[in-house]
Amino acid sequence: MDFVAIGHVTLDETAGGTRPGGAAYYAALTARRLGLRVALLTSFGPDLPAGAIPPEIAVVNVPSAHTTTYRLDEGPRGRALALRARAADLEEGHLPGDWRQAPVAMLCPVANEVDPRLAGSFGDASLGVAPQGWLRARGAGGAITAQPWEDADLVLAHTQSLVVSAEDVEPFEKEAIEWFHQVPVAALTRGSQGAILFVNGERYRIAPDPATEVDATGAGDVFAATLLIEYQLEGNPWDAAAAAACAAAASVEAVGPAALPDRAALDARVRAYRRRQGG
Repeated sequence: MDFVAIGHVTLDETAGGTRPGGAAYYAALTARRLGLRVALLTSFGPDLPAGAIPPEIAVVNVPSAHTTTYRLDEGPRGRALALRARAADLEEGHLPGDWRQAPVAMLCPVANEVDPRLAGSFGDASLGVAPQGWLRARGAGGAITAQPWEDADLVLAHTQSLVVSAEDVEPFEKEAIEWFHQVPVAALTRGSQGAILFVNGERYRIAPDPATEVDATGAGDVFAATLLIEYQLEGNPWDAAAAAACAAAASVEAVGPAALPDRAALDARVRAYRRRQGG
């Protein structure tokens, strides 16, 4: 395998209907569209629709009675999440031995389901982390509230690429700055405003790629997966961030993962992006 994603595939209940989602889902699909051999360690129940995960992606499913399910409500103050069901935890012992040799891996918790010890399971792999699920607590009625990332130091000791959204770290700005200084590459995503890239703790603005937004769900996860993949391939964080911005922009131009770019489409979009940015 070239790329291993770890985290729950979810069912997202939206105004337009219920569909598969989750950071690991979008990361795995992004990697597959970019031509990598992809594996996914996850947990879901029989309520996940057949065919939700493409057959080209190798899957280890930790059995569960229910798939992790979120209700997504859009309001004047932004998106509100409620956790309606949760699948099983993903432990270090669930990871197949041969997957530990993958050159790229990504931890993608959405409901505090990923064992932090998995960060140390990949040897010399480039490890990416999208920690949103470690920053969430389930409150009354399933309402999602912020919580501190208790195992940050344990995970970041093995991390090459960290991506968080401005929304997720708003209550933890001081802590987030410390996280960004502990990893080679990090990014703070800001939706249509682009991102802030941190390279060895130094800040750089990443301009957004223009897009006609249809559905922004998963865009941050697409950004995180693309940043990790491109950084592992070329070792240039600025080029990787440009590609990540372009992939994320492409992803919002259709519902769900339908607009995820393949390698040729991403390369073409990056060339156009660079021309607009003056090279």
